[in-house]
Amino acid sequence: MGGLRLAVSFLTVAPVRADRVDRPTARAAMLLAPFVGALLGLVLALVAGALVRVGAAPLLGGAVLVALALLLTRGLHVDGLADTADGLGSYADADKALQIMKKSDIGPFGVSAIVAVLLVDSAAATSLVGAVSGALPLAFAAGRLGATVSCRRGLPAARPDGLGALVASSVPLGALGLVTVLLGGLGALVDVWRGPMAVLAAVALSWALTAHARRRLGGLTGDVIGASIELSTAAALIVLAT
Repeated sequence: MGGLRLAVSFLTVAPVRADRVDRPTARAAMLLAPFVGALLGLVLALVAGALVRVGAAPLLGGAVLVALALLLTRGLHVDGLADTADGLGSYADADKALQIMKKSDIGPFGVSAIVAVLLVDSAAATSLVGAVSGALPLAFAAGRLGATVSCRRGLPAARPDGLGALVASSVPLGALGLVTVLLGGLGALVDVWRGPMAVLAAVALSWALTAHARRRLGGLTGDVIGASIELSTAAALIVLAT
C-alpha cells in the first residue's frame, strides 16, 4: 500500500500522501505506475467521451482530454520533458547539461518538445475519444510503463540526490518483464494487434531515451523519467489511433 500511495502522489494530483519514501517503496511505486496510469486514462476517457456524446466535436474532446491530463498531473511530466530536451539538445558535456536541466526557465528545445508532444497527443486523442474501448486507459498505462522502464536494474542515477537517485536501478528486469507482459495481454483485449504494439512502442521509446540519457548524462534523473512518460504516452496514442 505504501508503494501504491507513493505512485498515486507522484503521478497525479490526488490528495494522497505517501507515508513512506524509501527504495523498497519507490520500487513498488514504479511497478504500480502503469496501473495508476490506467486509472488516470479511464477518468480522462470518461470526461472527454461525455463531452463528445453530448454534442461536442471530437477535436474539442481531444483538446480537453490533453488539458485535463496536464491538470491532473500538475504538468510535472511535461516539465521533465522540457528540461530533458533542453539538456540533451544543448550538446554540452554531462555536467553542463545537468545544470541546464536544473534551471527553472525553458529554452527553445524544451518549448518545441512540449508543443510537438501536445499536438500529437491532441490529434491522436481526437480519434479515440467517444469510442467504447479501453484505448485511452491503455495509452496512459503504457505511458506510465515508461517510468517503470526508466527505473530498470542496471541504469544508474546521474546525480547523487533527487528523485532519480531514489528510484534509479530499483526495478528488477524480471519484474519489468512481468508487468510488460501483463499490460500487453490486457492491451490485446483492447485491440488484438494495436494493443500489444502500443505497449511495445512505449517500452522501446523509453528504453532508447534512457539509454541515450545514460550516454549523455551518465544516468537517470527525475526529468528523464518525466520525459519518458510523456514520449511513451505519445507513442502509445499514435499506435492506437493509427
